[in-house]
Amino acid sequence: MNSSFIAAPERQRLVRTPLALAVAATVLLSGCAIHPKPFSAAERESLAATERADLFNQQEPVQGPITLEEALARAIRYNLDHRQRMMEEALAQRQLDLSNFDLLPKLTAAAGYTGRNNELASRSVLLEDPTKTTVPPSYSSDKHMHTADLAFSWNLLDFGVSYYDAKEQADRVLVLQQRRRKVVQLLMQQVRESYWQVAGAQRIRDRIDPLLAQAKAALDDSTNAQKAELASPLDSLNYQHEMLDIMRQLEAVRDQLDEAKPRLASLMNLDPGKNFTLAPPAAFDAPHFDMPMAEMETTALERRPELLEANYNERISVNETHKAMVKLLPGIELEVGAHYDSNSFLAYNEWRDAGLRVSWNLLNVLNIKNIRGAADAQHEVARTQRMALSMAVLTQVHVARADLASKRRQFDLLKQMNDVDQQIAEHTRNAANAKAVGKLNEIRAAAGAMMTELRLYESYGELESAYGQLLSTLGLDPVPEAVDAHDLASLERAIAEEQRRWNALGQGDGTKS
Repeated sequence: MNSSFIAAPERQRLVRTPLALAVAATVLLSGCAIHPKPFSAAERESLAATERADLFNQQEPVQGPITLEEALARAIRYNLDHRQRMMEEALAQRQLDLSNFDLLPKLTAAAGYTGRNNELASRSVLLEDPTKTTVPPSYSSDKHMHTADLAFSWNLLDFGVSYYDAKEQADRVLVLQQRRRKVVQLLMQQVRESYWQVAGAQRIRDRIDPLLAQAKAALDDSTNAQKAELASPLDSLNYQHEMLDIMRQLEAVRDQLDEAKPRLASLMNLDPGKNFTLAPPAAFDAPHFDMPMAEMETTALERRPELLEANYNERISVNETHKAMVKLLPGIELEVGAHYDSNSFLAYNEWRDAGLRVSWNLLNVLNIKNIRGAADAQHEVARTQRMALSMAVLTQVHVARADLASKRRQFDLLKQMNDVDQQIAEHTRNAANAKAVGKLNEIRAAAGAMMTELRLYESYGELESAYGQLLSTLGLDPVPEAVDAHDLASLERAIAEEQRRWNALGQGDGTKS
């Protein structure tokens, strides 16, 4: 509209209105500004209490001494790292569901209302003389109108891109499944080692305090004898030095034992301060795995979670290549819609329409070589990473088998050493009772036998950890893929059955699967 047709007061009003709206919007937004609001002390206290309760709720309580199978089952069922991986996998599955919806056409419903304070009138001016109008002002729409639309559209290019996006998301779900498998395998290895450390601590824990008290009494006697000049000062000091060194070692062992149980409790997601006991087997059953090396290498290449993850990532890179090529194609969009408009000036207030539109970014055609080259390079990187990982896996198989054999030899030697030290302690105790040897020799022998027994349990824990590392290196899972139920009893049975199956496989009596 030409400004010459607008009166001066009207022009001033039109200028003032946006200014007033801008000022009002500024005042409103400044009043809605967000400022940092830290948690109060009461809120932090409430959050901490809720968090602590959530850590250990919905768990089956400990009913008695915990067997190794129950410890493994509790770790699988309740360990928070494993539960986090499960939640990530569930989230990825939800995202896959959303990606599948992106494959569907778009069906859009819309409704609206518009209203004015005056008529939408307009006038036309002459091209030769803009100061003159052709006809008086007129309008062809109501001041108040309602509209409604229902449109169906389908873009084939978007469908192609969404198709490969969904395939990639499906592979990402499988990638997270392999990462969860890896967490479970490492978790089982840690539980095996910690379990036997706590079992050794449980066996000798009650023997440390009496031995410390005995050493303290012998130290006091030596100190009193030195003060009374009943023995050579140098002999007394050497005696006290050895006794204090024994006490230091006993205190270090007690501190080590105090740390073992909270670590195992954390793996099982038990309260670190909770008191529980273990029920280890009566005898040490040293594990072994005698599968031929060639078969072990094949099993590892087929089952390792990292390799399967690399294979899925390579497949994702292939789909990325396909998606890049699809984007080079022209876009074809089909549209069908039904519409309504309440404008009384329209001859038809309801109508339907259909359309077909083709669009093509011609610059992509000029860049096709670079786009395809980048996609192929990404695929090649993924393939090379998988090959490097395969080589690392083969190396780990040899190292894990050698480590298991080494830990087995160390355990056998410590077992013999423990038998010898227990006999030495028994003979020394008998000699001390017969006054044939002094208290220092008796305490030294008892402490040495106790520490050797503790090292025996630690060595067995390392042997079990090496065995678990070998199973993890081969990609063997502690539970089968399908379990009847996920309560502790069912998981314990499944773990025991799967362990027997791997033992038979390791002895050459099973069938590889």
